[in-house]
Amino acid sequence: MSSAFIAVDIGASSGRLIVGWLESGQLKMEEVHRFKNAMTTNGEHFYWDIDGLFSEIVVGLGKASELGKALKSIGVDTWGVDYVLVDDEGNRVAPVYAYRDHRTDATMDKVFDIVGKDNLYAKTGIQFMQFNTLFQIYEHMKSSADDLEKASSIMLVPDYLHFKLSGVVSNEYTNASTSQMLNVAARDWDEELIAMTGAKASLFQKPIEPGTILGDIKEDVANEAGVDTIKVIAPATHDTGSAVVSVPALESDFAYISSGTWSLMGIESDVPLTEGKAAEYNFTNEGGALGTYRVLKNLSGLWLIQEVARMYDGKYSFAEFVVMAEETPSCGSLIRPEDERFLNPDNMIEAIKDYCKETGQAVPETPGAIARTIFESLACLYRSTIEEIREISEQPINRIHIIGGGCQNKMLNRLCADYTECEVYAGPIEATAIGNLMMQMIAIGEVNDLKEARKIIHESFGIETYAPSMDAAVQAHYETFKNLGKQLI
Repeated sequence: MSSAFIAVDIGASSGRLIVGWLESGQLKMEEVHRFKNAMTTNGEHFYWDIDGLFSEIVVGLGKASELGKALKSIGVDTWGVDYVLVDDEGNRVAPVYAYRDHRTDATMDKVFDIVGKDNLYAKTGIQFMQFNTLFQIYEHMKSSADDLEKASSIMLVPDYLHFKLSGVVSNEYTNASTSQMLNVAARDWDEELIAMTGAKASLFQKPIEPGTILGDIKEDVANEAGVDTIKVIAPATHDTGSAVVSVPALESDFAYISSGTWSLMGIESDVPLTEGKAAEYNFTNEGGALGTYRVLKNLSGLWLIQEVARMYDGKYSFAEFVVMAEETPSCGSLIRPEDERFLNPDNMIEAIKDYCKETGQAVPETPGAIARTIFESLACLYRSTIEEIREISEQPINRIHIIGGGCQNKMLNRLCADYTECEVYAGPIEATAIGNLMMQMIAIGEVNDLKEARKIIHESFGIETYAPSMDAAVQAHYETFKNLGKQLI
């Protein structure tokens, strides 16, 4: 019986447990459990139901055991920045704030006044985003310092779920790097930044590398799920870290877009890029698997269309929005997806319409027109990001790999090729889970290294290719986008 591994992949809207194994040199997978995830609110703040997420993992473990596979290990990946405070008894001491909570809306400037914006970027190499862990903890100390006094450890979300599985407290490197509290040169927590927040340095564990075997699953968890003893392995616990592992590239001349709620767009680098225009353009240097860095930008992604769908009360599926957008002639209107108004508005449709009014553009009125405006705006954002990457790095970019659930949006894939003038390769869809599984296989010794992992992925999944059309109208549309930046950003 071949060894099988369990990837727990949780995003902002859903989670899933996928069992994977190697068969005749190819990766085979089966999804055994899928569940919803969503922010909750008390009317003032937004939170994650972390205990509910762990309960779903246990349910999924039980389903995985019914496959009849020889389960070897389990590993969890999630989004970054959000954290859990735990006391000496292993109990959670505070709710888990969600990164879209508004408590940090005005925090960055406060922190810049204390440590200096340039100094902060030089230390961390991390993109400034208002929800980074540094800003969250700063506000947490201001409002509820007792929570951090009671705590004995701080773990990011996947660390905490690994703790619940294994009993081992850890901070995994790829996710810790998203916090803007990790020193990019030392690859360890920055004591000055921790002190600035007022938190205790003892709350933080020395970061472990992705692929670290934490130990065996706890007996009580195994009994509840009905599984035998298996290993708990920390993959690249940041979902983009795992997703980038799955890029099916055999050469290094690529950029990637991990496409989902966010569009994480960048390159894989052997060294961090923190000098010159990297800081001006607000690039991030997050930790990657096996000694690499993810030089990228967190770009607004399909959150925009997800929120539009919500405003229509789920009347249209995402696939239907794509069809309607393709059938709707472009009205020429664009938004800047990175504008703060689109981070978490009460009504995304009205936010888009208001933006177009303020910038003197035609206002998209129909679902198809709104969707087309979003997709064309995202394609413009991809192009501007590629141009910036080419300024800060000498690495050649001849192709773009779009991975993750968003790669199913054929219209956006085609627009990406047209606007960036690069060939686009779309797939695999379950990129994050695939990278998670591969890191577990590397840790156990079933796969040798990243190069072999990518070769297996390349041979296991169908990849669609899109060639740029080189349409002159695209350039004119992109000029409109750039001028919008001068008006409002």
